[in-house]
Amino acid sequence: MTDTNKRHIQIFDTTLRDGEQSPGASIDPERKILIARQLAKLGVDVIEPGFPVSSSGEFAAVQQISRELQNVEIAGFARAVKGDIDAAVRATQDAARRRLHLFISSSDIHLNYQLRKSRADVIQIAREMVAYGKQFVNEIEFSAMDSTRSDREFVIELVEAVIAEGATIINLPDTLGYALPGEITELFTAVRQQARGGDKVRYSAHCHNDLGMAVANSIAAVQAGATQIEVTVNGIGERAGNCSLEELAMVLDTRKAALEAETRINPAEIFETSRLVSRMMHFPIAYNKPVVGRNAFQHESGIHQDGLLKNRSTYEIMDPEAMGIPRSMIVLGKHSGRHAIKHRLAEFGIELDPAQLEEVYGAFKDQADKQKIVTDDQLIRIAGDKTDTQHDPYVLVDLQVLAGTQRSRVASITVRKSGSGERTYTGSGNGPLEAVISCIRQAIPEAAEFEDLELHSLSTGEDARGEAVVTVVRDGQRYRGTSIQSDIVLAAAEAYVAACNQLILSARKGTVDKVVHS
Repeated sequence: MTDTNKRHIQIFDTTLRDGEQSPGASIDPERKILIARQLAKLGVDVIEPGFPVSSSGEFAAVQQISRELQNVEIAGFARAVKGDIDAAVRATQDAARRRLHLFISSSDIHLNYQLRKSRADVIQIAREMVAYGKQFVNEIEFSAMDSTRSDREFVIELVEAVIAEGATIINLPDTLGYALPGEITELFTAVRQQARGGDKVRYSAHCHNDLGMAVANSIAAVQAGATQIEVTVNGIGERAGNCSLEELAMVLDTRKAALEAETRINPAEIFETSRLVSRMMHFPIAYNKPVVGRNAFQHESGIHQDGLLKNRSTYEIMDPEAMGIPRSMIVLGKHSGRHAIKHRLAEFGIELDPAQLEEVYGAFKDQADKQKIVTDDQLIRIAGDKTDTQHDPYVLVDLQVLAGTQRSRVASITVRKSGSGERTYTGSGNGPLEAVISCIRQAIPEAAEFEDLELHSLSTGEDARGEAVVTVVRDGQRYRGTSIQSDIVLAAAEAYVAACNQLILSARKGTVDKVVHS
């Protein structure tokens, strides 16, 4: 719900244009469309689907997105060049709502060394191209590229010129991520107050993250009167990236009383959108990334864990579950206390008496000293060893894989089922992991859909150990298993079995937890 007393800040998403310019992030048109659909579901106000003039595939993707997503405004991106404008206009002509987004540089360093044009030339080009574009669309966003490194008086003169020709939105980009928040405030305030017609248009900020200030600078722009912020999912983009959509949205949501501003972003879709973009663009998310990073809502410190178990607000200012983020607030490591271990085991229906807890705690600390983090399946196994009970529904006892270049890969696994002994299963696939998964699905009838696999190297050299994190899905609920091994196929197999075990244990206990981390 929106509050009529708060300013609405439009979220202009450029994941599919500026974000795709990240080295290695280029995606095919089909994937662009999938991401665009999720962005609309997330609640962004404007989508910039690409750069239509750059290729036929890019043009087709922008065109299809414009036709399909009728509930979101589409921005056609173009240089201040007639050919670019024509392509952007054609590509977006079927959109229910659209705008033309024109840009030209304003800093002397760009004019002198890149464009090789005078200030007068740039103003003339900007005037002519805005007037040309105005024939086709009502909404024209004009970006004075590299505004924050430009002469202030020239920026004001350029903005006055394009407003006179019909520009309706003025974007003052921090193209190199150079500005300080105070400088952003001064720039926006000066242009709004001093440019003729400046009080008749809307303002947008497009901040890059080269010095790690994209979100802070975007908030400064909001405080200086901007009503639109240009963002990318996971903060991807050229060099160090752009202002992160999820970070900006949650700053505005968490501090909306102080900022007196809000967005239409649906927090429940944040995590799914982040994961989708990460998968589609093959860009991993840093563990410590705010909001969506793996560690963003995890706590190893015993003091923090104790506080969280008593009241989440002691160490959390946002509700991860409201953002669709798995509830994984406690990570078990060498700093964890007995309370956290007892609580985690109880989540799986494992109750220990004080003497057993002490034994488990001692073994847990030994394991934590070796590998920093103890996974849930390891903790359950420790508890089983100390109580002579197999708490895990299934244990992977042995794995063999035959790989090669000329034939299908063949795998054999031996699994011990609680209360039923051991059995061996064989399977094949195009790759060793596919063959192993085939075996595991035979061994575990309750096995859920294998959704995602993350592999992380934990060391270097020939004896390097790898961490595998497998996510499975059943009835819309996600379960995650983790394993650390020097053999990454074995690690992935153990992580898959662990994820399936979490599903089974959760079902037995009647838990309603959306995700259990292993």
